[in-house]
Amino acid sequence: MRILKYCLVLACMAVMSATGAEARRFAVSTNLAGYASLGTLNAELAYSFARRWTVNAGVKYNPWTFRASGSGRQFQNRQQSYCAGARFWPWHVYSGWWIAGKLQYQEYNTGGIISRRTEEGDRVGAGLTAGYTYMLHPNLNIEFGIGLWAGVKWYVEYACPACGLTLSSGRKGFILPNDLLISISYVF
Repeated sequence: MRILKYCLVLACMAVMSATGAEARRFAVSTNLAGYASLGTLNAELAYSFARRWTVNAGVKYNPWTFRASGSGRQFQNRQQSYCAGARFWPWHVYSGWWIAGKLQYQEYNTGGIISRRTEEGDRVGAGLTAGYTYMLHPNLNIEFGIGLWAGVKWYVEYACPACGLTLSSGRKGFILPNDLLISISYVF
């Protein structure tokens, strides 16, 4: 998966170094709703290469494990996730409605939240997201959006977060909600 990380970095550098675009505009954003997912840190960089198109690269990271006092229970939504994609803006970039597609890789370990079962593994897939961006100021936006992603996961499922008793493992397809966006975006 290091190759995927290097490809994302190279793609972003190639797009940023392109010449001939008169209105080069970047945006950096963070999803506030992501922090509500047990403190998942996140950031996204966007580059406008045309009046109605942006390319995006994002990262999510959550290293936290929470332990419930006294009961020996723990829960987590640990992950590192990398994505790259593009957004189409019907009016113009960084304002109004948009639809986005992306490719994503995720290494995850989640469990103990709803039930004691825990699953860890890797996911690779593609996603679609749609939303609306409201301009608060020429350099500051708030974004709202929702999305799904689907792909293949390689996983191991455990009976509980700490016991290590394996229930199942393998490879299978998935469809999951991916983005619930309430983002603050700075455009420069």
